[in-house]
Amino acid sequence: MAHDAHAHPRDLLRRFPGAEAERRRLGIACAASAWNGEEYDCHEKIAAEAERDGAPPLFLCFAVHPQLAGTNAKVLRPADPGCGESTRTGFAGCEPGGAGPAGDWAFRESLDLLERLSAEGRIAAVGETGFDLYDEHFRAAETVQEKLFAAHLDNARRHNLPLVLHVRRAMHKIFACTKSLKTLPAVVFHSWPGAPDEGFSLLRRGINAYFSFGTTLLLNHKNALRSCAAFPAERLLLETDAPYQPLRGAAFSRWGDLPAILRAAAAIRREAGQRGGEPAELEQITDGAFMHIFKGARP
Repeated sequence: MAHDAHAHPRDLLRRFPGAEAERRRLGIACAASAWNGEEYDCHEKIAAEAERDGAPPLFLCFAVHPQLAGTNAKVLRPADPGCGESTRTGFAGCEPGGAGPAGDWAFRESLDLLERLSAEGRIAAVGETGFDLYDEHFRAAETVQEKLFAAHLDNARRHNLPLVLHVRRAMHKIFACTKSLKTLPAVVFHSWPGAPDEGFSLLRRGINAYFSFGTTLLLNHKNALRSCAAFPAERLLLETDAPYQPLRGAAFSRWGDLPAILRAAAAIRREAGQRGGEPAELEQITDGAFMHIFKGARP
């Protein structure tokens, strides 16, 4: 069974109605990221249907995405027509502009939902959360991002859940939290943004860190290439971030990109003389790490 360590199935379905059929055909287990009640309900429905049909599983993840901290959020209660009637309210959309950056109050409903899902054992991980300081717009919301991250981290610690991180130009914020992060069962860096020495430093500090790579390997991102070559094979994961990390010339990323990502990662490992230099070998290793994290195994 192949895996996708980070994707957004509802958003992919909106662009590619055949997405779930493709996922099943390719035998891909997925960690599905949601940030509001409607999106979570959609993923839960897909997961239930997959379990009923004996298809590869969806592991459900939930958190308020750090990029939303710079918007004014309003609660939208209508159900998502693509996934059936929602049983909970949540933030189904955001409106830019308005009275100023959204405070942590604006996300109270989603944070309350996170607490319920965690307490009921209905999510496999908290995420994606973290920090995005890519430009002035996101940097202006740094304080709100800090409040959201603190709430997510507290939830993950209390419920002993893995944490899935989104980090852009903010690794210093992660290093400031290492004492707390090393108490978690696992920390998954979605689309690992750092250099190899940063990853090794996190591991030396006692964080059970895993580093996920996607289409950046095929787009020649230097840090991704160097890190994929350097890290221990059992610390690697593969992802599409579907639909948000398209290959050059594509409109969106999709499940069908995973074989190319796997081949690229294996070629990088092979050239570096590292374990996992053949696609079948690397797939077995990374699939094992994925299932260990999201199926609830603990070191």
